[in-house]
Amino acid sequence: MEAYSGFASVYDEFMEDVPYDEWCDNLVKLLNDNGVTEGLIAELGCGTGSMTRRLAKRGFDMIGIDNSESMLSVAMEENEEGSLYLLQDMRQFELYGTVEAFVCVCDSLNYITEKEDLLTVFRLVNNYLEKDGIFIFDINTEYKYMNLLGTRTIAENREDASFIWENTYYEDEKINEYELTLFIKNESGSFDKSTEYHYQRAYSLDEIKEVIKLSGMEYIGAFDTQGLTPVRGDSERIYIIAREGYQENKYYGLLDQSNCGERTDKGICRND
Repeated sequence: MEAYSGFASVYDEFMEDVPYDEWCDNLVKLLNDNGVTEGLIAELGCGTGSMTRRLAKRGFDMIGIDNSESMLSVAMEENEEGSLYLLQDMRQFELYGTVEAFVCVCDSLNYITEKEDLLTVFRLVNNYLEKDGIFIFDINTEYKYMNLLGTRTIAENREDASFIWENTYYEDEKINEYELTLFIKNESGSFDKSTEYHYQRAYSLDEIKEVIKLSGMEYIGAFDTQGLTPVRGDSERIYIIAREGYQENKYYGLLDQSNCGERTDKGICRND
């Protein structure tokens, strides 16, 4: 099922309290600290483009990658910066050359629930990074799943939309499941109901380090997302930084992007 298929139209409204500006400042600092001050950056799991747009406004050339056409359609409606959006699964994405950096925020990588698939993502990232390029991503920690989400229900009611989030964390499997029930006002003034099921996995920092190493990248460091402080036992979300590992016979540089495959009527590049 397409992720957030029903939620896309109201996603930004319900996410208005997410500190995107602060996260953007953090990403720019981490990028700059690791030698990336300009150039082409790709965002995995870009959703409606909230971070893609911010990074573009900070001077980076942006590519947004997501597997939800509904979310990318929203992103394209506000694409004043002319970023390229690709309708692709991050486990199978293709680019037209290497980029200076990849970023991935809003716990998008927690949605990769199989370690083998996570390794596939990291190998693709390593393949498409420029020499010494940087990969910065965040993950929700197991502490957050166990102690803050756990088994609880979250609900929010707005004039044009409401949702009920029923959360369950399975400690043995390290899988977090949430059932998202949406009520979205339609043109007639009544509400359409839909239900989506989402699954995320909790990864330890040691597991992430292992996958980074297996992918050929180099682990650089990790920080709590609040204040870029050292990771603690009660950190809820952390940034992790990895560096590209040089590969012989790898093409470094940008290829011709004049033909990106089929474009949808929304202007999204589809390379199925």
